[in-house]
Amino acid sequence: MKFLNLTMLLATIVVIPVAQAADNAGNAEAGKAKAAVCAACHGPDGNSPSGQFPNLAGQGAPYLLKQLHDFKSGARVNAIMQGQVANLSDQDMENLAAYFSSQTVHPGQADPKLVAQGEKLFRGGDPANGVPACSGCHNPAGQGVDAARFPALAGQHPEYVESQLRAFRAAGRGDLGDDVVTRKNDPSKMMETIAAKLSDQQIRAVASFVSGLSAGKAEGKQAAD
Repeated sequence: MKFLNLTMLLATIVVIPVAQAADNAGNAEAGKAKAAVCAACHGPDGNSPSGQFPNLAGQGAPYLLKQLHDFKSGARVNAIMQGQVANLSDQDMENLAAYFSSQTVHPGQADPKLVAQGEKLFRGGDPANGVPACSGCHNPAGQGVDAARFPALAGQHPEYVESQLRAFRAAGRGDLGDDVVTRKNDPSKMMETIAAKLSDQQIRAVASFVSGLSAGKAEGKQAAD
């Protein structure tokens, strides 16, 4: 019953933000010029050179715009990003979102040893523990849902995905300490609720799996070797 209720909640959330996510009015060319300062961490085209920082290339503009606003408001905490967005106008943020969303992410390679477990969780969830399939919100090829502001996961660095799942899990479990990184800017605490039920091994497996997905392929084929 808990799994059914969570699935119904996810379906509701997919619909609700559609009216809130207005068409992005950003200018990609203006965003490209503004993105020069972002290149050190995220790469000039949004493909980050380090797993510590997320790939922004190909990410949905509505999601990127929400994250920028959340960093600026403090809804999402990160000292580096809060410093970067402090002086950005709404138009600057729209332009940056438009630019990075227009770029193409470079798929990574999943660990062959983790593909089977990661794919099982991504496509089928873990019903026994009330964990829905990741593909239900992030789409079978990992391209996300722009209207609902659900992020694309395909090609994302596994290290980054793992760190964010752990941060959501810490928030969901209430592991609040001075040395614990948490993330709480998910709609209706959806990711907190899901991540709280994931083991370390499950997090590693699904993070590895999505890194090898290619959002450009309807089948979401893996690059595992």
